[in-house]
Amino acid sequence: MQEQDGSKFDISKRLEELRRDHEALQWEGTFRDYFELVTQNPRLAELSHARINDMVHAAGVERLNEGTRDEVARYNFFSTELFGIEEPIARIVEYFKSAAQRLEVRKRILLLMGPVGGGKSTIVTMLKRGLEEWTGAEAGAVYAIKDCPMHEEPLHLIPRELRAEVEKHYGIYIEGDLCPQCRYALEHTYGGRHEDVRVHRILFSEKSRVGIGTFAPSDPKSQDITELTGSIDLSTIGEVGVESDPRAYRFDGELNIANRGLMEFVEMLKVDEKFLYSLLTLSQEQSIKTGRFAMIYADEVILSHTNENEYVSFAGNRKSEALQDRIILVRVPYNLRVSQEERIYDKLLKQSEILRNVHIAPNTLRVAAMFAVMTRLEEPKRANVDIPKKMKLYDGEDVEGYKSKDVRELKDETVREGMDGISPRYVINRLSSALVRDGVTCINPIDALRTIKSGFEQHTGITAEQRERYLNFISAARKEYDELAKTEVQRAFVYSFEEMARTMCNNYLDNVEAYCNKERIKDPITEEEVEPDEQLMRSIEEQIGISENAKNTFRQEILIRISSYARKGRAFEYTSHERLKEAIEKKIFADLKDVVKITTSAKTPDPDQLRRINEVIDRLVRDGGYCPVCANELLTYVGTLLSR
Repeated sequence: MQEQDGSKFDISKRLEELRRDHEALQWEGTFRDYFELVTQNPRLAELSHARINDMVHAAGVERLNEGTRDEVARYNFFSTELFGIEEPIARIVEYFKSAAQRLEVRKRILLLMGPVGGGKSTIVTMLKRGLEEWTGAEAGAVYAIKDCPMHEEPLHLIPRELRAEVEKHYGIYIEGDLCPQCRYALEHTYGGRHEDVRVHRILFSEKSRVGIGTFAPSDPKSQDITELTGSIDLSTIGEVGVESDPRAYRFDGELNIANRGLMEFVEMLKVDEKFLYSLLTLSQEQSIKTGRFAMIYADEVILSHTNENEYVSFAGNRKSEALQDRIILVRVPYNLRVSQEERIYDKLLKQSEILRNVHIAPNTLRVAAMFAVMTRLEEPKRANVDIPKKMKLYDGEDVEGYKSKDVRELKDETVREGMDGISPRYVINRLSSALVRDGVTCINPIDALRTIKSGFEQHTGITAEQRERYLNFISAARKEYDELAKTEVQRAFVYSFEEMARTMCNNYLDNVEAYCNKERIKDPITEEEVEPDEQLMRSIEEQIGISENAKNTFRQEILIRISSYARKGRAFEYTSHERLKEAIEKKIFADLKDVVKITTSAKTPDPDQLRRINEVIDRLVRDGGYCPVCANELLTYVGTLLSR
């Protein structure tokens, strides 16, 4: 097997390198050796919440919409897998940041609540996989008492009488006590000599049950509490004689092995009540009650997830008030931004090999994302805003007459936005169905909407009322695509689009400058001085809805932008102002509309029309990401639209 650099891939060699890397992470010594390490790097002894906080922040953070009310942090740790839910993630990170300072919130269960397919499980999985990698890095190294079933912090060996001195001299905070097995080993194996206790480096691993525990509910009649807290070791009970001897007990429950790391409760609120009682003492007292032993200290992040219906039922149960008081709830709604929804689909589809054989036409995922996002939006209370317009505003698109503060007001007036609607899983399932049909080589946006629509009948969770609403959103997404399709084709018909746009922009700017400065302009042909061409300026401005009353403000805005660019030594292009760019493009497209209409709708094109069609198809394939199949389908579709 050849690698990219041309060298042969040697599996034996790579396995040997991997073993050496793993061996390099091995460390073993006495408690005395470990204490020396900790005095040099106190972070080695940090608690579980601080460890996760360090892990997340080590990946970096980016500020979005900085300096505005909508400012939010995008944490790089999550950004490769999760899209469009920056606010819930920011609240999760805020929890870890506070807990890392040993504030009271660390004694709370973090509960993620949201609709199915919203990303709750992905967040938990990323934290678990992240911890596995982090503890393998030097910055995240973790050490434990050797042979301890709970992978205990070695500093627990320091008697309480000495801890204040240790903190005073070294700034090392020590919390917790030895587990029963370590107390027994200290007394009987090491003869009470704390400094001789063996310590080794550990790597968190869910599969190896080190530092990461997972508990999922099953049949409450057969599921036993020992899954959480361990059980009596029947093979040794005969030797030691009593059940209260640490040697007669297996401290291997999920709560035990998750010590120092993270404990995931899958669908926590579906768990039988007897299991939830264990969480009360663990969350508040940071202790586990096991069999015939005293409270056992445990330092772990308790993280769970549930859906809204389960949580509402739980919150309404007076019996669960004690546990409710120990929960920090983070809502994780569906993503509400089309561009981010596209990234979700792109990520999920790229995990399959199907895309090697089937092409996805441009805008296919975008149109599917439009539909999905619209189903999740609440109806705006403002009369002049509809769902499609709201969708565009949320995605950062410029909408005439609206500013960024309007987006915040639209969000503020909602109650449960993002908690209902079509999940990404449904859309991916339907797209997958279209991709695997026999003979399919390419799917386009219309194929996507068609397969999404056909799946409504099979979706058991859709009511008749919802189905009617979703059909309306299919139509709305289709209208949005119609505009996208016409724009794609019209742009492809412009042979020298950039040059035409640049020329039109320069003419417009010359006239705007003369108009604002109350000057005349020289006619390029007759060289006579004439008044600025009002008809030319208005023909461009009207493309984006600039009214007669608003034209002066718009033109002044353009001049200010030109001056700003000039001060910075930058050339002003037609693309330098988003709305001007849109106006010029629409003007060019409008001028070419008749040419496009005649060419694309001709059933038997003449040689000149055929030449143009082939040139447009070539341009779509070369520059637009189309394949010959979907490029032809796009031209046919737009020809039908323009002929109506």
